[in-house]
Amino acid sequence: MFDIFVKKRKTKSGKVESSLRWWVSLILAMALAIGTWNPTEYNFINFIIHSNPLEGFKPFYILVMFALWVMALKAVLQSLKIYGAIIAALVIGAFIWGLVQKDLIDLNNLQSLGWIATISIGLIIWLGLNASVLWKMLTGVYTTDSTDEN
Repeated sequence: MFDIFVKKRKTKSGKVESSLRWWVSLILAMALAIGTWNPTEYNFINFIIHSNPLEGFKPFYILVMFALWVMALKAVLQSLKIYGAIIAALVIGAFIWGLVQKDLIDLNNLQSLGWIATISIGLIIWLGLNASVLWKMLTGVYTTDSTDEN
């Protein structure tokens, strides 16, 4: 029943890879995006705004959340670059536009817009975390960092 979570495949080099990493990174990306802000009152930004941010462990929480966002943005910008992130946002926007055209979502509802934006950011983070693996699956080559010579 849950084969999709643990499905394994063998690479050309003989290494066995599990699809579980895709799901874990998707859950973590969504947790970061939705946990930071969502249209409900249960999110990190409301937690900090509606209380004393210097009380108890709140400075620690703020620094941990800041570090997680720095790592997520670094992953997105390193793997996708700014143009890739813009293209990913445009693709997600085109998909949302298609859903609007089919009357599956209503853009007049501000809560729907908030969820759409939050989930879209989570998807962009997920794509940034997995871009090099996706690129290798498509082309057979891992992306490399550029050097000063390039």
